[in-house]
Amino acid sequence: MAIKDNIKPTRSELIELKKKIKLSQGGHKLLKMKRDGLILELFEILEKAKDIRSEVEKQFALATQKLSIAKSVDGVVVVKSTAFALKDNPKLELESKNVMGVVVPKIEASSVHKSLSEHGYGIIGTSSRIDEAVDSYEVLVEKIIQAAEIETTMKKLLEDIEKTKRRVNALEFKVIPELGEARDFIVLRLEEMERENTFRLKRIKG
Repeated sequence: MAIKDNIKPTRSELIELKKKIKLSQGGHKLLKMKRDGLILELFEILEKAKDIRSEVEKQFALATQKLSIAKSVDGVVVVKSTAFALKDNPKLELESKNVMGVVVPKIEASSVHKSLSEHGYGIIGTSSRIDEAVDSYEVLVEKIIQAAEIETTMKKLLEDIEKTKRRVNALEFKVIPELGEARDFIVLRLEEMERENTFRLKRIKG
């Protein structure tokens, strides 16, 4: 056993090893709890991700349909000129939040889904079809922003789950067993030394 070459069979070394084993076992327990908690969080996020992905697909289909109707009835030129008239761009603020020790993004969006009067183009010169198309795309952008936050969070959680799993496995299958072997080796050597000393004392006494 290679570990035997790096340890001294002394009582002080045995005490240190026992401390390391206790510390490693405590760390292993905490990491397992963290891993399990992150997996539960991931399952919750997965459900949200499925829902938002479905909503994005439905909203995209609806927005595309509304735009096609506006183009066919009002004309491509009118639709394009209306698009160029839009002034207020969406504003995004990227913040962060902590989920079980994992820093994930939090996106704050403003000026995305606006009222009819806030669109920036003249209401008189456009039809309700263009208004509906604009409204549908604004809702779509909102949902895409939500999807970006959820899917990035999911990716971050997956990365940390994998990292935590590797640490748990390293402690469970390498670090703790090796420390246990070293402890057992020292205990065995100390017992042998004790027997040798006892035998030597008996011989001296005899």
